[in-house]
Amino acid sequence: MAKRTLDAFFSLTPTAAKRARVEPQSTTTTLNSTVATTHPTYSWPVPHLPEHISSEVELLVTTQGKEIKDQPHLDLLYFQPFVPRSISQDLFNFLRSELFFYRVKYTIKRFGKETIINTPRFTTVFGLDETSFFADNNQIVEATSPTKPVRKDKYKCKPRPIPECLDLLRRVTEANTNTKYNFCLVNYYASGSDSISFHSDDERFLGPDPAIASFTLGAKRDFLMKHKPTKEDEPKLETRDIKLPLASGDMVLMRGPTQSNWLHSIPKRKGGEADKGRINITFRRAMIPAGTENYYRYNVGEGGVYQWDSTKREMMPWSKSTITS
Repeated sequence: MAKRTLDAFFSLTPTAAKRARVEPQSTTTTLNSTVATTHPTYSWPVPHLPEHISSEVELLVTTQGKEIKDQPHLDLLYFQPFVPRSISQDLFNFLRSELFFYRVKYTIKRFGKETIINTPRFTTVFGLDETSFFADNNQIVEATSPTKPVRKDKYKCKPRPIPECLDLLRRVTEANTNTKYNFCLVNYYASGSDSISFHSDDERFLGPDPAIASFTLGAKRDFLMKHKPTKEDEPKLETRDIKLPLASGDMVLMRGPTQSNWLHSIPKRKGGEADKGRINITFRRAMIPAGTENYYRYNVGEGGVYQWDSTKREMMPWSKSTITS
C-alpha cells in the first residue's frame, strides 16, 4: 500500500480530520528566497525544512510503533524509528544549526536555602497553553474569544509560536498518535556530560494521564525508566528498571498512567557516540497558563542566546550583532 501524505490523511474522512488536525501556529515570510517562520519573540527567522526532509516527514502519518505495557502503570509506544534513518541526521543538523538555544540558570529553595541550578544541557521551547492562541497578527488572543487579546498581565513570559520546521513534525505526530499537542520542548545534549536526572512529567498543568511524545535525533543515548517508590500503605509492586537505547529517529510516546508512576532520565555517558551531540524533541499539551510560565522559565529563562558555530563545532553565545549562518 502506498504511503499517505499528511494532507491525504486528513482528507480521508471528516471524523479523522476533526479528531487529529490542528492548524499550523506560525507565521511565514520569505527572506532572501528562503521561506522562514518569523515572530517578534524570535532571535532570528527560523527557516522551513528543506524539501527533501519535509516531503519525507509528511509520509509518517501511518508509522507503526511497538506497545510496551508489560509492567504496572506502564503504557509506552516505541517507534524504531519514527523519523527514517535516511533523513534523521539531516534533520538533526538542520535543527542544531537553525534554532536558538539557552543554557538556563534558575534558583530554587532547598531546606530553606536558595540554590542556583545550572541546566546541564541547552534548551529552547515554543508553544502556548490551550487557554490562548496566536492570531495571524502575532497577537495572543483568548481561546474562548478569538478577537479578544489576552490581558497584558496574563503571562509574565513572552510565549512564541512553534516554527514550521517543528510544527510539521507536531502535526504528523498528532495524526499518528491521536493526541493534541501545543508545546514543543527541544533539548540539545552537546556531549556525554550533558544529561537530565530522573524525573516525571506529571505537573498538574498537563492534566491527568498526559501523553508526551519524545524524539531522539543524532547520537544514540540510553533512556532509563524506573517505577516510583510505592507508599508505605500500598502493596509492594514487582517492577524492573527499563533501558531503551534510543537511536537517531526513534520516538517514545509515554501515555496513560506512565507519568504518574514512572521516572525517566538521560544519564551521563563518557566518550563515544554521545560526544557527537543529541537533540531531543518533546511534544506535550499544557492546559493552563501556569504551564506556559513553567516551560519558559525552565527552558528559556533570562540568560543569553546560543547559536551553533559550524566552524568551532560548538554552541556559542549570540548577540544581535552576530552574523548568523
